[in-house]
Amino acid sequence: MSMDFAPPKYAQVMTAIQQRITEGEYAPGDMLPSETQLVREFGVGRTTVVRALQTLAMQGWIEREHGRGSFVKGRPETSADRIRPALETAEHAESAESITDVRRVPAPRHVARLLGVDARTPVIERRRVAKQGGRRSAVETFWFPLEVALGTDLDKPEPLRHGIRQHLQAVKHLRFDHITERLTARMSTEEEAELLGSSAPVLGVLATVHDASGTVLLAMSVAMPGDLHELLDVYPVS
Repeated sequence: MSMDFAPPKYAQVMTAIQQRITEGEYAPGDMLPSETQLVREFGVGRTTVVRALQTLAMQGWIEREHGRGSFVKGRPETSADRIRPALETAEHAESAESITDVRRVPAPRHVARLLGVDARTPVIERRRVAKQGGRRSAVETFWFPLEVALGTDLDKPEPLRHGIRQHLQAVKHLRFDHITERLTARMSTEEEAELLGSSAPVLGVLATVHDASGTVLLAMSVAMPGDLHELLDVYPVS
């Protein structure tokens, strides 16, 4: 049995463009070849090229402007860094839709374990849907201990004018020091499927954000459609 594996055509197009960006052939600010040019160059269908460009935009390699084309942003800090944007993005930004739900709830068992509190301890749950390229790209759910949310706007349904990180630093003088995360591939829950408009399997990230002393400031879950996201990492071999 052959062990050879051929990546999907859209992934091959992505890899070629990523390599050109990494090697400087396409510099930040440069316009990529048009979809028609890429179709001819790679010998693939337009749908394949569009999917490759959409995924590159989701990952932060390029920016697509309707009616103009695709422009290089540069290589992301790390393609696997999927938590930081959720903490930094202002909720009134175009990439975030309106808040789906903000409420005070008993901490689910797995969340209580992450926060280091007893199960059913009241927490503030804040959920939103991220959107990119005209498609819903992630369901982001945050859980805050009451003592962290007290005196902030985190328990209010109005969109935050700044990202969660900046808001907590400005209002409570809390500073994020490090993040612990776990990544899994799983089926979407019924609620996630409804919010994403897709029942496709998701990449799920479950994370905790800590201050310098190691205290957990919040827990968060990000569910991303598997057909829009993929893992890519480059590291030296010693």
